[in-house]
Amino acid sequence: MKGICVTSEIAPLKKVLLHRPGRELLNLVPNRLPELLFDDIPYLKTAQAEHDAFAKILRENGVEVVYLEDLMNEVFEANPELIDPFLSQWLEEGNIKTEKWRQILKDYLRSNFSGKDLVLKTMEGVTLKEMGEVKAYSLQDRIAPADDLVVDPMPNLYFQRDPFASVGRNALVNKMRYPIRRRETIYADYILRFHPDFAGIVRQLYNRTRHASIEGGDILNLNEHVLAIGISERTSPDAIEATARQMFQDDICQIDTVLAFKIPPTRAFMHLDTVFTQIDRNVYVVHPGILGPLTIYEIKESGTGVKIKEVKGTLENILKRYTGADQVKLIRCGGDDMIASRREQWNDGSNTLAIAPGKVIVYDRNEVTNEILRSEGIEVLEMPSSELSRGRGGPRCMSMPLIREQEK
Repeated sequence: MKGICVTSEIAPLKKVLLHRPGRELLNLVPNRLPELLFDDIPYLKTAQAEHDAFAKILRENGVEVVYLEDLMNEVFEANPELIDPFLSQWLEEGNIKTEKWRQILKDYLRSNFSGKDLVLKTMEGVTLKEMGEVKAYSLQDRIAPADDLVVDPMPNLYFQRDPFASVGRNALVNKMRYPIRRRETIYADYILRFHPDFAGIVRQLYNRTRHASIEGGDILNLNEHVLAIGISERTSPDAIEATARQMFQDDICQIDTVLAFKIPPTRAFMHLDTVFTQIDRNVYVVHPGILGPLTIYEIKESGTGVKIKEVKGTLENILKRYTGADQVKLIRCGGDDMIASRREQWNDGSNTLAIAPGKVIVYDRNEVTNEILRSEGIEVLEMPSSELSRGRGGPRCMSMPLIREQEK
């Protein structure tokens, strides 16, 4: 199965991209947690076991699972001449500004790592002590502690939903909001441009060099013609408008309407998919905290530009109007218990991954929401979540659908 084909949030999932958490989590330290966008430090061994359980559920339900690190290694195997320019870009964007240090690091990586190990090392980061006798290179090097990170890790990489987004047969390679995450999209860019499964097949509707930030957790395919995008802590109005303009101009993109959902710009709500996901035909799980005064804008093509207007009405009526549904059901995360709702939304009770209509993967810890989903006839597949959830993201956050069956 080559290329990308995603026009729905619920059509049967056939192929998905993941990243298994790696040694990058071992380079999380308490004093840098806010900068690295973590609230706590996951225990790697258990996080990997939980992630493996997630992948096992997917495979047992007929989904082909591919890993970011494997695809990137396959790019290098097919195009070894790309390794040096990739490393140069990785170092430049990793804030290694001097030519001397760029060369030292490049020599260290090429001499000590190859193949998939090299890919994983770029995700893990590099400490001063592992490079041997480098203290004499500068005054800064002499005073730096041995465990100082020369190149930062990418601990958020197991949330593969954010670096890019699948829209129809195309992709958005995103400009991430926070500097610590921006290098993550280098992998997506190389894979889409050079991997034989994607090169020459997938077009980039947005690229990582744009000035305005947008992240995949804010992008939901309501159907083949309507895209929902959250105006959030991490996705800006400028990026949404630029994305809409590009899609409307692109004759191979079927999207003709973008709905921009304004949600509170807080870490608890982070992305649209932390408060709102689709789980079945015309059925959604939603955090009650966004059901108050919810502001939604319609963006449509107008000549050579776009026309923007605020959409009035309840969330149910707006969804009915734009998806053509006769009825829409909103299931509240945590039900009517606001304490349970806030707790389980924080632990990604709203962040479900639909692998078929009415069949979802969820974290096992959200017992109240999961029981409500079952009572509504949803097939609930639970995965362990004690460590993965510390990164503030659920099953949808950890997965990037590449191919879903097209809705008939």
